[in-house]
Amino acid sequence: MSNAYRIFHGGFGRIALLDMDEPLVPHAHSECHVLLKATGQNTFFSVRGRRLPLTDDTAVLVNAWEPHYYDHQAGESESVILALYIEPRWLAALKTDLSTSARPDFFSQPCIELTPRMRRQADILIDEMMSFGPKPREKMESMLFDLLISIMEKHSDWHHLARLKAGFANDFYDARIRRATGIILEAPLGELDLDAIARQCGLSRAHFYSLFKKTTGMTPQMLANMGRMRSAFQGLSDNPHGSLGELSLALGFTEQGHFTRFFRRHIGASPSQYQRVMDDYSR
Repeated sequence: MSNAYRIFHGGFGRIALLDMDEPLVPHAHSECHVLLKATGQNTFFSVRGRRLPLTDDTAVLVNAWEPHYYDHQAGESESVILALYIEPRWLAALKTDLSTSARPDFFSQPCIELTPRMRRQADILIDEMMSFGPKPREKMESMLFDLLISIMEKHSDWHHLARLKAGFANDFYDARIRRATGIILEAPLGELDLDAIARQCGLSRAHFYSLFKKTTGMTPQMLANMGRMRSAFQGLSDNPHGSLGELSLALGFTEQGHFTRFFRRHIGASPSQYQRVMDDYSR
């Protein structure tokens, strides 16, 4: 069973150190996503259908809204993974042009070779997360930003992207799909009426589903799940000692057990474990 060693949550997004020994379902995030191996066996992530190695010498880069999943193979031993979920608004506040990290073409390739400097910076961050005691926000954010800049300078042409003046994922979508994504993300949690959404967008259900998948790389349900997970993380941050039963109901789950399975299949840890190991920097 996968476990979380430690999770930092704040304006930067999330940093998680995860002990993974089971696959995750295909999913996406509104943040850009960097995955690095910490310890254990070499493993794989799948990004838009491509199986990519995660080793001591490689990292997997996932753009915002890009479908991916952990491709753990049965019988293999666990891998400890450093997962960075980086909020574009935090990056933009530090360096304006990095608002482009919200684009679905921000990273130029999904699997990269780590330079010795990148590997060293990642190991320092991993060691800090594995050590006991509270961590100063400024120190954690500085280490995180230094690692990200090393990767982005080499593997994202963000200076050029900033000059194009196109921003977020929705800017790239057909107008009907832009409308659909808004409807899906604003709908009551747990409710997804594809026939009604297709009608509002002037499409048949079959055409809507096909166009949505072709345009975004996601299914409508995957997008709805993304919104649900985003609400779950926010709920856990807003009330870190709150009732998981109440949170599961607020998210549209009829039973807490359903919420636990849903959460674990998307991040690799249960909501109760996430609560226990989370350091909240959002206050």
